[in-house]
Amino acid sequence: MSHETLAWPDSYGDKAKPRMGFFTDTTVCIGCKACEVACKEWNQVPMEIEGFSGKSYDNSGDLHANRWRHVKFIEEARPQNVLHVDSEGLATYQEGDGLRWLMASDVCKHCTDAACLDVCPTGALFRTEFGTVVVQEDVCNGCGYCVPACPFGVLSKREDDGRVWKCTLCYDRLKDDKEPACAQACPTNSIQYGQLDDLRERAEHRLARMRAAGQDEARLYLADDDDGVGGAGAFFLLLDEPEVYGLPPDPVDARRDLPKVWTAAAAAAVTLGAGLVAAVFGGRE
Repeated sequence: MSHETLAWPDSYGDKAKPRMGFFTDTTVCIGCKACEVACKEWNQVPMEIEGFSGKSYDNSGDLHANRWRHVKFIEEARPQNVLHVDSEGLATYQEGDGLRWLMASDVCKHCTDAACLDVCPTGALFRTEFGTVVVQEDVCNGCGYCVPACPFGVLSKREDDGRVWKCTLCYDRLKDDKEPACAQACPTNSIQYGQLDDLRERAEHRLARMRAAGQDEARLYLADDDDGVGGAGAFFLLLDEPEVYGLPPDPVDARRDLPKVWTAAAAAAVTLGAGLVAAVFGGRE
């Protein structure tokens, strides 16, 4: 059961703040990784020595306890018209294989229906007055229940201390009315920080402009309250399907529907019990 006796923002009463979050516009990400560096520096996330993976120009791997921001590099082969000039100088366009680079700065999604928070037995995970989800490292006992609960694979434990660590949306900076370090460092404004409602409105306008420009596959990811995690505090504008970016197409908080499941199971048990009673006693007549 969730540790929130009341749903946010009612749980904070007059101390509740507008819900804050990230809108990541991947269409203008240049893969500079300034966000990764800023996140590590501000939050004192341990350094890692990572070499060339052989699979991508990205050498930082993925999100984990020692990397709270990660810029993905996706090299995508796509058929496209290629200019061909023959020996006589005649130029024609022919269909051929082309490449497209997609880059996206990934982060914890700060889900509305946060499975990690629901399964935490110690209260180490909590929802802040800004609607974000944060781990209290001094309360975490390293049980790891939250790790498989996250539908995005964001959470993991540090090998040296066994505790879980992840993006806090720079909670300490938010309390001082400062922008999160990653958003402040982003040179192209790919990572945008602000009130979630304002960000969603801005994202809808941006999506409309992209589609008007011929980007028919452009889409918003996790900006809908009706998705499997109730919408997220960190959402994205993508240029292709989520799977291309290594994101689940239909993420679900598996615990969200448990009350309905238990109610249905109880009703089925009652019906079955009634049927057994009727069969036993009815057969004695």
